[in-house]
Amino acid sequence: MKGLIPRDFILDLMARTNILDVISKRVKMKKKGNNYFGCCPFHDEKTASFSLNEKKQIYYCFGCGASGSVVNFLMQYERLSFPEAIEELASMQGIRVPYTDNNNNPSDQSKQIESRNVRRDLYTLMAKITNFYQQQLTLPTSKDANQYLEQRGLNAEIIARYKIGFAPNEWRLTSQNVVKSKAEATLYNQAGMLVKNDSGNQYDRFRGRIMFPIRDRQGNVIAFGGRTIINDSAKYINSPETPIFHKGFQLYGLYEALEINRNPQQLIVVEGYMDVVSLAQFGINYAVAALGTSTSEEHIKLLFRATDSVVFCYDGDNAGRNAAWRALNVLLPCLIDGKDITFAFLPQNEDPDSLVRKIGKNGFEDYLKSAPNLSKFLFDELLKQVDLKTAEGKAKLSSLALPLLDQVKAKAFRLNLLQQLGNYLGLLDVSQLEQLINTIRVNNDKKPSEPTPVPQMKLTTMRILIGLLVQYPDLAKKVSDLNTIRQVKLAGIEIFIELLELCQRYPNINTAQLLTECIDRPFYKQLNRLSTWEFHYQEDEIATIFSHTLKELYDNILAQRQDELIAKERVSGLSTGEKKELATLILVLSKKD
Repeated sequence: MKGLIPRDFILDLMARTNILDVISKRVKMKKKGNNYFGCCPFHDEKTASFSLNEKKQIYYCFGCGASGSVVNFLMQYERLSFPEAIEELASMQGIRVPYTDNNNNPSDQSKQIESRNVRRDLYTLMAKITNFYQQQLTLPTSKDANQYLEQRGLNAEIIARYKIGFAPNEWRLTSQNVVKSKAEATLYNQAGMLVKNDSGNQYDRFRGRIMFPIRDRQGNVIAFGGRTIINDSAKYINSPETPIFHKGFQLYGLYEALEINRNPQQLIVVEGYMDVVSLAQFGINYAVAALGTSTSEEHIKLLFRATDSVVFCYDGDNAGRNAAWRALNVLLPCLIDGKDITFAFLPQNEDPDSLVRKIGKNGFEDYLKSAPNLSKFLFDELLKQVDLKTAEGKAKLSSLALPLLDQVKAKAFRLNLLQQLGNYLGLLDVSQLEQLINTIRVNNDKKPSEPTPVPQMKLTTMRILIGLLVQYPDLAKKVSDLNTIRQVKLAGIEIFIELLELCQRYPNINTAQLLTECIDRPFYKQLNRLSTWEFHYQEDEIATIFSHTLKELYDNILAQRQDELIAKERVSGLSTGEKKELATLILVLSKKD
């Protein structure tokens, strides 16, 4: 997997990037006063409530609350992970992201550079292999491969879009044509392209197969899937896990789908490579496939970042329904309100490839529209196991359903599912089901859930200090003694100190850079909220208010020290020096009162 992205690189990249340049290419912005405004891209609105502060390099929507730095914007708008957003920004600046290993020991710098170069060289080699496979389809020796593709109805446009190629049925022909140096030989092995038999002989992994390149979000080929045309015992084989490929984190066809439509209304999850490309052949350009694995949580995250509507398409037999049930169990904890999930089960002896050829694009899409949604599939499967005419059957349904529904964290989804369960059980009050869930938890030696308290933004000393500092990082220069502040025992002091250390290490850091630096911290949401908190202070008052609040913090330190000395005096007595210190504190604090 990729290593870490150095902190200095991220901060420097953000210093080079103007958030206005990035957002204005995606949202029409108009300057009003000191800020820019436009219609929010994250919710429907007619009145512009999406604001951008160029000085602080952050955005905020007064309608839906979306906020953050340019990195947050790309993550939400382009549906990218954090590293992918950094990659995107780096690409805009024409520079490479210098990934490092997790070991930050300076003595390992050469090793980190080597690791970055290996990833880069693996991408280059995989592109070279892809080109070789594509070239094979143009040769007379690949007649069988071309006949197979023609029989499957794939035209040149689809073959080119998905970079489909052919691995010759020769033991070492691919490696002999691609590998031209000792370094490339090592990379070829690291890419999982070699297989070693019991005798120690090495040969090409893919032979006599139609080759489907698997691409990451940036379009790099990171692995292959191969479909045999020589009646090999294994119909399909995939690349093994490599430094650049982890199958549980990738979906075949996602890159191609998003190239056609960056914001697809819907994605279809099918089982095979050929299903994806066959559907694309008929104009259904929004199909993806897991890579020979069951649907994973990471797959769900990829899907939800890309679209609000997902159709899981399975064979209609027992194997297909079992696979759908496994996917459902992965889905439940990942559900997000506003997402539309359906399960389509195909007619007997049909797969997406065969069905779309029989009924065409419109017929296939109509078939998907009739697919049951997640809740219907869930309860249909559970109801097969119970008899609702009896009290015992209702009790069994409750015992089957509640542990599943308890996994759902999305509030609207959860409420809807509980209401449906209540209807089957004849209960009108959903709170009774929540009580049952709590009882089940207790019986399983788990703590009952407690409602999440709604955070109240009260003006406290630490909130004012943290909020002002994150919005005006230059204020860190007013703090001269961090060691004294470390003595404070107040909620939030650790956050304040961490921000001060960042500001002092990077004197020119801005709000957006601070937010990005803390994006993986547990306090990030609180910090992000404070970054857009309206203090209603005049600009020329900010420094004074910060200084006065900081003085309150120092007074708190004195008061805490006084309490400690008084407590010690009562228990074990004080030394001469401590007595003098206590007397001084009492005098100083009494004058403040």
